Amino acid sequence: MVKVSVVIPVYNVEDFLGECLDSIVNQTLDDIEIICVNDGSTDKSLDILNDYASRDDRFTVIDQENGGHAVATNRGMKLAKGKYLFLMDSDDILELTALEDTYKLAEEKNVDFVLFQAINYYMDTGEYVKAENYSMNALADFVGDRVFNYKDIEDYIFDIAVTPWTKLYNREFVERCGAIFPEGLVFEDNVFFWDVLFNAERIVFLRKHLFKRRWYSTSSTTSGGKHFVDSIAVNNLIIDRFMKYGMFEKNKAFLYNKKIRLVFMRYNKIKDEFKEYFYEMMKEDFTKMLNSERYDDFIQSIYLYNKHRFDSVVYSNNHEEFKILYENATLRNQNKNLERKIRKLSFENNAVLHSRSWEITSPLRVVKKIFK
Repeated sequence: MVKVSVVIPVYNVEDFLGECLDSIVNQTLDDIEIICVNDGSTDKSLDILNDYASRDDRFTVIDQENGGHAVATNRGMKLAKGKYLFLMDSDDILELTALEDTYKLAEEKNVDFVLFQAINYYMDTGEYVKAENYSMNALADFVGDRVFNYKDIEDYIFDIAVTPWTKLYNREFVERCGAIFPEGLVFEDNVFFWDVLFNAERIVFLRKHLFKRRWYSTSSTTSGGKHFVDSIAVNNLIIDRFMKYGMFEKNKAFLYNKKIRLVFMRYNKIKDEFKEYFYEMMKEDFTKMLNSERYDDFIQSIYLYNKHRFDSVVYSNNHEEFKILYENATLRNQNKNLERKIRKLSFENNAVLHSRSWEITSPLRVVKKIFK
């Protein structure tokens, strides 16, 4: 059996694909298969894949009509035969020792998956940043080199990067738990992650930055396209997963607030031409919550600012009215934050005025002490 199956969904990444594939074919672990699923690319991506395949018999190239990242990934996973599974993004870069390092640790610890660190690469500036969201240092400090599962790290489960490319999975484990990527959506790796995490009995953390995440303006997760609306459905699927695995009640406040925060974050980042459509989808989704049996529980769980943002959607009659209500909610929140800062400064100033500790370091007192 091949040691690691690398699955790479590919769509219109001719500018980055060669660097990505070089980082795979030159891995220090040779015993791998490389399954590339070309998802209807209209650029030279397929030609690049075929060129690599002609020179390396570890490649399998599948060409299909465009179905989306999830469809391509799921198809590649079905074809995988390796003991372990690595899901690679076609515009990113893997450190050359990554598969060997994670494979050896997975074998040594007999785990369902190995979790490791990634680094951000910002193309516009050429900067590499070890950000906390992909470094997960708090979790790393807590677990050390111990084998753990989600029950051992309940205070840290939301600190784990949901991205599949920060993990080496035992392939039979993934098949056993039935984890797949929901098709037709972006940000779908969130759902796959929770299915995997809640089923895993043995996880280990490798404290190494083994993956370079490339950030650029035309990336599907940063471009602000119409698909940003998918975040609404994805948030609901995440909540469904927490309910399925009996983890909802203890995490409902976090999940409800995160749902509001992420939806508005996507609304703010989506292109102006799609904002009204996004608003309509928000209103449809939020109105369902307003009329559901869970509404009282929901409204008691969210912060005041999130309640105001929620109300700005459900009680507006159109997009223009919503924008006014949303702006008002934002200004109210900013005002409240300023009031909080003023109270803090006032308290600190009063503390200084009523303290005599300044006398100890007063220049005049220091001089008097010297010549006393």
